[in-house]
Amino acid sequence: MDALLGGSFDPVHIGHLVVAEAAAEVLGTRIRFLPAREQPFKRAAHGATAEQRAAMLALAAAGNPRLAVEPIELTLPVPSYTVRTLRALADREGGNRFTLLLGADAAADLAAWHEVEALPHLADVVVFARPGSAPPAQRLISRVIEVPAVDVSATTIRARVAAGRSIRYLVPEAVREYIAAHGLYR
Repeated sequence: MDALLGGSFDPVHIGHLVVAEAAAEVLGTRIRFLPAREQPFKRAAHGATAEQRAAMLALAAAGNPRLAVEPIELTLPVPSYTVRTLRALADREGGNRFTLLLGADAAADLAAWHEVEALPHLADVVVFARPGSAPPAQRLISRVIEVPAVDVSATTIRARVAAGRSIRYLVPEAVREYIAAHGLYR
């Protein structure tokens, strides 16, 4: 059983990695980062292509056997609906029951998700909450786990790059180098 952690990851940063590591430890499983090709609630253009975001995730996960990248959404139609992704994974990996990891903010919007009622049939929905932030009451959630809070966001990182400011220690070094080498977020 692997856990899936989806998102834009535009770019992946230390907050994502801290959450993934904490969830892997608590759940005793490997975490697969699931980069969205195009999220239904974030239809604005990404600063990096889906392929570039997957490449940055691979760099960030390198060397940690608990972390991997699951690029299946890059092959599916847009927008990237979680239910569609879970069905595609079930077709590819029959018999593998997944855990879907959601932040409390994403879980708050769960009722608006495409075919949300199908989720529990396809995966166990686990919400991660940071200290001091209560997860929403939602019957589709099977478990809540606590993860450390790290105050960093992809929006802030993109703004810092655009302003010519340092992002050292906000992203893994290999990701920082990739962003610079590909001229992303300028």
